[in-house]
Amino acid sequence: MTIPASIRQQTCKDCLSGKDLGFEITMAFQPIIDWKKKEICGYEALVRGTEGQGAGWVFDRINHENRYYFDQACRVKAIETAARLGVDSQLHINFLPNAVYSPETCIRATIEAADLYGFDLTKLVFEVTELEEIVSKSHLQRIFSSYAARGFQTAIDDYGAGFTSHSWLVELRPHILKLDRGMITDLDQSAQMQQEIKKVMQQCELQGTRVLAEGIETQAELETLVRLGVRFMQGYYFAKPGFESLPQVNF
Repeated sequence: MTIPASIRQQTCKDCLSGKDLGFEITMAFQPIIDWKKKEICGYEALVRGTEGQGAGWVFDRINHENRYYFDQACRVKAIETAARLGVDSQLHINFLPNAVYSPETCIRATIEAADLYGFDLTKLVFEVTELEEIVSKSHLQRIFSSYAARGFQTAIDDYGAGFTSHSWLVELRPHILKLDRGMITDLDQSAQMQQEIKKVMQQCELQGTRVLAEGIETQAELETLVRLGVRFMQGYYFAKPGFESLPQVNF
């Protein structure tokens, strides 16, 4: 992946300076639950417009010209806001792998932001969504390896909804695998999907990857996941994302 030097230099310089994207962003936070301990073990930072506009509104404004800075700006804003709100658990941050031209270089603003706002770097989890088409698997592997070497955790988000397959799970070996809500909705009524989740969990257990189910909305879905052995969960059943806030959780 080749990015012009002028863009690389400008991006790194502007990540912490608040360069104007043409619009402003902020974050909402959704709790991640450790059901076994009945406690919050993390929060996912979700990009929003400053007036509460959803992620779709934000991504409609992202293009090739601002993608690199936007990816970095989201990391900085997530860390800044989480630190201000007193988050002391894991912080899940989504990133755009196609916007990372060099893992070693593009992580600098993240480290600087954590140092500036006093956030523990070891609590950062970087999620790549299946919904973004990955240009190069080897590039993503390099990102995951580089982040792991620095002590960060990695996650595949929306598993079952996008580009990845069983082979990607095996080769990328993320710390966390997030089951897409499409696999969770009405799970209690689908024996076939329950078997599919069992297979995924078996592979994850073999390679030491934690399984996290997202998109949980009903008691029946929760009970089915518990029966299948899923420990980590996220969804409206527990709490909707809090706009620039940490919402109360229903256990």
